Amino acid sequence: MALKVIGAGFGRTGTTSLKAALEQLGFSKCHHMDKVMGSAAQVGYWQTLANGGEVDWDEVFEGFQSSCDWPSCSYWERLHRHYPEAKIVLTVRDEVRWHESVMETIYPATFLLPWWLAWLVPPLARLNKMVVASIWDGVFDGRFEDRDHALKIYRDHIAHVKAIAPSDRLLVFEAKDGWKPLCDFLDVPIPENDYPHLNDAAQIRRMVVAVRVAGWLSLAVLIGGVGILLSRMMG
Repeated sequence: MALKVIGAGFGRTGTTSLKAALEQLGFSKCHHMDKVMGSAAQVGYWQTLANGGEVDWDEVFEGFQSSCDWPSCSYWERLHRHYPEAKIVLTVRDEVRWHESVMETIYPATFLLPWWLAWLVPPLARLNKMVVASIWDGVFDGRFEDRDHALKIYRDHIAHVKAIAPSDRLLVFEAKDGWKPLCDFLDVPIPENDYPHLNDAAQIRRMVVAVRVAGWLSLAVLIGGVGILLSRMMG
């Protein structure tokens, strides 16, 4: 199955809403970071790419008709060379609000996993390693917290997509634009329901807090267990 739609916009530019929209329009399944998180094979593909290796794109996207979000958006150009008939959707939003959103959600979420929990749950460690290599180091040179640098990368990415993508196969899109431009671009009927506006920021923030608490509780349990073991050995 070949990709029919390639999302070129960075994460936190409305990609969760775009995923839901594309799947409703029939471009299902849509490849998104949430599809990577639960798959050891997917994590392996993107780690290979982050390490400079090659993958079989048809294998990576088997069963998918569309893609958006990280990590695939970073490879949109290579994907379009492989799937030249696919259309490209570049999601954008106000750059300052974009950076603030990332800093409050997916960026801290990456670095929350304590070493002892990573040791206990290797798949989580592998996922984190891939995300860091693919996004924070691979795209932002390890300097995402430097807002000026991150915003320059963001602007340069948008400019590059606009300059390189075939104009007849590119849509620059904001979620607030709604169904019409997207449906016109993809040549599909406009649904009767409203365009999906799925803001998962609050859910991610709750997850960040939960992981922090779980991490400290795990450490407390670990220290307590070691203390009990030592006391028994010495007693």
